[in-house]
Amino acid sequence: MYVLLTGINHKTAPIEIREKFAFAAAELEHAYDKLKSEEVDGLVILNTCNRTELYATARDIEAGQKHLKSFLLSYSGLSPEEIEKYIYQPNCYAAIDHLFRVSSGLDSMILGETQVLGQVKEAYQKAQELKASDGVLNSLFQKALYVGKKVRTETAIDQHPVSVSYAAVELAKKTLGSLENKSVLVVGAGEIGELTTKYLLLNGVHSVLVSNRSYEKAVEMAALFNGRAVRFDLLTEELRNADIVISCTAASHYVIREDNCREVLLSREGRRIILIDIAVPRDVEPALGDIEGVFLYDIDDLQGVIDSNFSARKKAAATANDIIADQLVEFNEWLASLYVVPVISALKKHGETIKQNELKRAFNRLGKVTDREQEVITALAHSIVNQLLHFPVVNLKEMAVSNQGHLYAEVVKKLFGLQLADEEQEEYAEIKVGNKG
Repeated sequence: MYVLLTGINHKTAPIEIREKFAFAAAELEHAYDKLKSEEVDGLVILNTCNRTELYATARDIEAGQKHLKSFLLSYSGLSPEEIEKYIYQPNCYAAIDHLFRVSSGLDSMILGETQVLGQVKEAYQKAQELKASDGVLNSLFQKALYVGKKVRTETAIDQHPVSVSYAAVELAKKTLGSLENKSVLVVGAGEIGELTTKYLLLNGVHSVLVSNRSYEKAVEMAALFNGRAVRFDLLTEELRNADIVISCTAASHYVIREDNCREVLLSREGRRIILIDIAVPRDVEPALGDIEGVFLYDIDDLQGVIDSNFSARKKAAATANDIIADQLVEFNEWLASLYVVPVISALKKHGETIKQNELKRAFNRLGKVTDREQEVITALAHSIVNQLLHFPVVNLKEMAVSNQGHLYAEVVKKLFGLQLADEEQEEYAEIKVGNKG
């Protein structure tokens, strides 16, 4: 059983490409249904504002990777040549290391961000809810969550307030100089919207407007901050007087568009308004940024925000890398048994089968032989088989803990034409790797 990863993130693709791969919450179940196939055994989809990643287990690496890539190709609508520019498909061990780094906040746009660990947990729980995960992925994601918590506990990497929400507020401050007496409209009453509002109030904003497709949720969130809820159908009118708009909905299409907002923004007659779009897919139609006085920033622009706590987080990240390295060795040693132990067992069975078949054939040809002769011939056959298999077995065990162990196991399977029983692999896959510490 091999761990596969096919994904795209903020490092490999700009937002206009990433949003083609993003799943709305309502689309996830359908995506799982489409992905389930003979090529993969288990699945977990990790879908955040900065990444779409498909984690899977498969008995055939090539077939599994081809299936995952084919799904993303169809879903995104990109050409085969285009998709090759943006997606990544690391080997098994690099895929595991990548997930550990993601859960620890080391692969985020903003180093050590706090929200991603919860997003990894939600992705895993969704896969379990849909019965899409399997024993290997259960162990992998449990370990990843453990690693993420361990990194945050032992390095305090998340003690310095930095997140996409924090960076959005910092960008507004950098552009306007001060947020005192500014009118701020937050579109989206989810976790990111709430966190953004907290940062706004900490930076001098006295009143906050909250708009959400569900008016009840907007009312609930506005009440937390003594703000005012705005009905979604009245959102465009609030743009007439707002100084800052931070949009972070889960909509699958533009919410603030040319056809419904252009005239309102033009009516401001050049008065500055900052539109900070931190949603993926984007909430704000890019063409609105061409209007005089409109300053439009999307989530990729946050990369340029200078983080005053970056150096502290970078030091913590060095310690985090050591933690991840130790946990990676532990998990890989367990995972290696899933590749190597069944292959070694199948190889020995293969040798034993050949030995017994050839002995039976030889004795049938020889006719009556003495007990002594039978012992000598049997011992000879046993010795030949053992010597032939000795080095493949020894080398497989040695390579098991390397990052090439799964490849060596696969080569041995193909060279000897081994067939591994499904129940044998599943028995090993149900073994849980320990979370020490």
